[in-house]
Amino acid sequence: MSFRGSVINPDRFHPSQIKFYLILLPIAAFMVLPILFIVNQAFKPLDELFLFPPRIFVQNPTMENFNLLLKTGSGTSVPMSRYLFNSIFVSFVAVFLNMALSVMAGYALSKRRFRTRNTLFRINQMALMFVPIAVAIPRYLVLVRLSIINTYWAHILPMIAMPVSLFLVKQFIDQVPDSLVEAARIDGAGDFLIIRKVIVPLITPALATVAIITFQMMWNNVEASNYWVSDETLKTFVFYLQTLTQQAQGTAAQSIAGAGMAAAAGLILFLPNLLIFVLMQSKVMNTMSHSGIK
Repeated sequence: MSFRGSVINPDRFHPSQIKFYLILLPIAAFMVLPILFIVNQAFKPLDELFLFPPRIFVQNPTMENFNLLLKTGSGTSVPMSRYLFNSIFVSFVAVFLNMALSVMAGYALSKRRFRTRNTLFRINQMALMFVPIAVAIPRYLVLVRLSIINTYWAHILPMIAMPVSLFLVKQFIDQVPDSLVEAARIDGAGDFLIIRKVIVPLITPALATVAIITFQMMWNNVEASNYWVSDETLKTFVFYLQTLTQQAQGTAAQSIAGAGMAAAAGLILFLPNLLIFVLMQSKVMNTMSHSGIK
């Protein structure tokens, strides 16, 4: 389909697209700069780390920052592998439970009819306004009442009911035709079977987005390790790396080496988030484009 010499959605490159590339390519290059800086910073020797003005690209790459991080970590009482296991375990459990809870709650708010349905959804939307630090004390009180302080659940429980996850999933379920749900119900399917056989296959992009958001928040979360978990064997990998870099920066002489360790630790923490987003970014874009459409 063409319009005044241009082609809409061409299968291959067309000269009419040049004007878009002239705008999008500089924007894309500008957005990639922080990623390039994080990667290059981790491989910079100390003289380049403190260079002014700073450079984005490393001139003499080295693995010394990573070697120093591993050597420092090997002297701790708890091995690095334990912290890494904790982060992986709580992240995947939280992702699974958050997806399950979001689907069930989204289905109830979208396809079931009850008196307080709209009120509950408005409360969920209001919860989007609160930053995590604003609810830290209520979270702590809940964890104490449930007697799960110093357990894996102290990491997991605050992350399995995320308002943004319910909002995205509910908006996607709204687009599922009611006729499909009614047809399944006529065939004798219950709510859980409808969710598993009808709803979940149709909202895969939204679930992928929820998985990414939950994983990133759990992987980078240090709140539980700082405030709710005192057992060192239950703390997470991000807490471990932050502790190492802070100890290395304790004195003026140590702060130089600590800067290199902090750069290496930052890259290690950043890579899983980048990898999971790159692999599933198409589903994220699809979710965002549909989340406000009914």
